[in-house]
Amino acid sequence: MSAFHPKLHNSLVTKLLLSVGAILLVSLCFWGYFHLRYIESKFRGDLAANVDRLSNTIRLGAHYAMMINSRDDIKHIINNVARQNDIESIRIYNKEGRIKFSNHADELEQQTNIKDEACFICHKAEPPETFLNLAQRLRMTRSADGYRQMGIISPVYNETGCASDACHVHPADKKVLGALDLVVSLKSVDQEIVAHRRNFILLAAGIFGATGLMIVIIIFRFVTVPVKRLISGARRIESGDYDTVVQVHQQDELQELADAINQMGRAIGDKAKALNQQRDEYQNLFETVPCIITVQDRDYRLIGYNREFADRFSPRPGDFCYQAYKGRQSKCVPCPVEKTFTDGLSHNSEETAVDRDGSLRQWIVRTTPIKDAEGRIVAAMEMNLDISDRKILEEKLAQSEKKYRAIFSNIPIPVFALDPNRLTILECNESVASVYTYRRHELLGHSFRELFRDPGDADRLLDVHTDTVIERARQRSKDGLQRYVTIRVSPSEYGGTKVLLVTVSDITKRLETEQQLIQAGKMATLGEMATGVAHELNQPLSVIKTASSFFMRKLRNKQPIEDHILLTLAEEIDRHVDRASKIISHMRQFGRKTDPDLKKIQINDILVQASDIFSQQLKVRGIDMAWELGSNLPDIMGDPARLEQVIINLLVNARDAIEACCAAGQNGPHAISLSTAQQGDKVTVRVCDTGEGIPDALLEKIFEPFFTTKKVGQGTGIGLSISYGIIKECGGLIYARPNPSGGACFIIEFPIPADPT
Repeated sequence: MSAFHPKLHNSLVTKLLLSVGAILLVSLCFWGYFHLRYIESKFRGDLAANVDRLSNTIRLGAHYAMMINSRDDIKHIINNVARQNDIESIRIYNKEGRIKFSNHADELEQQTNIKDEACFICHKAEPPETFLNLAQRLRMTRSADGYRQMGIISPVYNETGCASDACHVHPADKKVLGALDLVVSLKSVDQEIVAHRRNFILLAAGIFGATGLMIVIIIFRFVTVPVKRLISGARRIESGDYDTVVQVHQQDELQELADAINQMGRAIGDKAKALNQQRDEYQNLFETVPCIITVQDRDYRLIGYNREFADRFSPRPGDFCYQAYKGRQSKCVPCPVEKTFTDGLSHNSEETAVDRDGSLRQWIVRTTPIKDAEGRIVAAMEMNLDISDRKILEEKLAQSEKKYRAIFSNIPIPVFALDPNRLTILECNESVASVYTYRRHELLGHSFRELFRDPGDADRLLDVHTDTVIERARQRSKDGLQRYVTIRVSPSEYGGTKVLLVTVSDITKRLETEQQLIQAGKMATLGEMATGVAHELNQPLSVIKTASSFFMRKLRNKQPIEDHILLTLAEEIDRHVDRASKIISHMRQFGRKTDPDLKKIQINDILVQASDIFSQQLKVRGIDMAWELGSNLPDIMGDPARLEQVIINLLVNARDAIEACCAAGQNGPHAISLSTAQQGDKVTVRVCDTGEGIPDALLEKIFEPFFTTKKVGQGTGIGLSISYGIIKECGGLIYARPNPSGGACFIIEFPIPADPT
């Protein structure tokens, strides 16, 4: 029972019943109180009105007797009326307060005190009140037996008949002659009121009981049962049964609450699954994280640690951290955990200790506070990351960096690290002084463009996808001298930043040597062409000699020379002098030493110019030339003088191959063919001969310097090597293939510039 009381006291049903019952009871009480008051007031009012009407009836009934002064009639009227139930007394007072008539004979002629209750109603003021309303004339008294009485006093006014009648002596100025006092008993009325009150209370109690019972049934049906189901479902959810479904079969707020609880259960279930999964993940992470983690209390005792720590140090329960880590008997000084407990902040440090296997280990230590709900620091978490291997790598890296820095600084060619956008020199080695005569510190921070003769050439460095190698770039040194260099560019990283790694090779001396070789090749070619050139010059000289002899013979014989003959001979002399001058000028230009100058040219024009200076030699040796030049060929980039030298070298080699074939007694056509054509994005030149050909094993070697297939004394072996270098400078390619009709073919391919105009 003692356990039942708190349960009943805290029950929602009890609270609802008490609350609704109290409200209903108070409502019934208020309603009963005002209802009874209203009934009593109504009864009293109705009774007063009835008594007042009875008083008026008695007064009117005795009026005639009063007018004729018939006292017996008045007395009979009063006595007859007084016989009615509940009438206690009927009195008629005169003006002086004497009882003149009464249903009680013992009261006649009694003098009443003017201040008595019945008289005081009118005589409470001077002069006495004449006209009073019913409420003012009404009084309530209590009998000797204890029941209530109601008295109404009605004034008897002086009428005209009373004042004028001969039997009366009431003057006209007298307004009130006396009063009629009627007293009735309220005993039956009070009994009726008590009965009504009792009946009303019983009715109210019945209404209260019936209403309470209905409320109990309604609350039990629509509140208690659903609430118990909700409580049961909530407890099942609390116990972990998140799939439970609370069934409330009514369309109201409790149904919505049941739906909300069901939804909450599903949501809590999902959250619980996620939390459990997250807890397992965090626990797994804590256990498997590849670093040491411990949790220590304020006494530096281990209250938690992960698997890595357990495997490495094999701690025992209750160990201090300094015992487990280092086998010490006191805490480390300084101690980052102690600092965390002191100021509540995270701290870092590096620690060194000997591992169980005797190896020296190093850790990075970081601590963080663990606080309770009130914000007090109750523990500290310490995480240690083993950096022993990293320290070893750092030492090796420092040694390696020192070694490669030494290699970088002592590379015998200049090396630059450039900003890929502005070409600013971020780093360079000491070898820059050998090419540019600048010291290393003088170039750092400056633009690499400043080293170019034409700063626009530096823009080629920006497109490393197109130009990874820049041949024969013209740069200048500190003393103002021009340098020819080969620049190689590759994207790289320096100090964590993307850079252009640039290596520079000084080819100035090599180019000078090449120029000397090219010039020597030209001189050798001129020597080879000497016979043909002499023959070319003999023809105009013979014409001039013949004309001059004709003039001298005519002059000696004093014979006249006709004008048209003189004009014809003069024109012929002039034409052959021009031809001789052209041959000499061409040879002078061919033999002149020139710097490479690439420009747009027509390859067909180069072939024609080369044949002009060399065709006579071929005619002398009985070698025919076949032409098959393509029309409307696009321009190519090249140096005209050097390309002419290449064509002449190929013609010389073709001539020698044909002559070697003849010397070997081989008969056949002696011819050299020259053809040009456009193939895709290239212009192709073919120089083919019908000579002895080139063995397949030598096709890849004939362009090597000083390699020759000719006999000793008949070739230097530099012609094809020089030709290969000249073609490469023009961006082209030269190679040899067997001629299908016998002999060899040299094929030259030139790229067509992007803008052929």
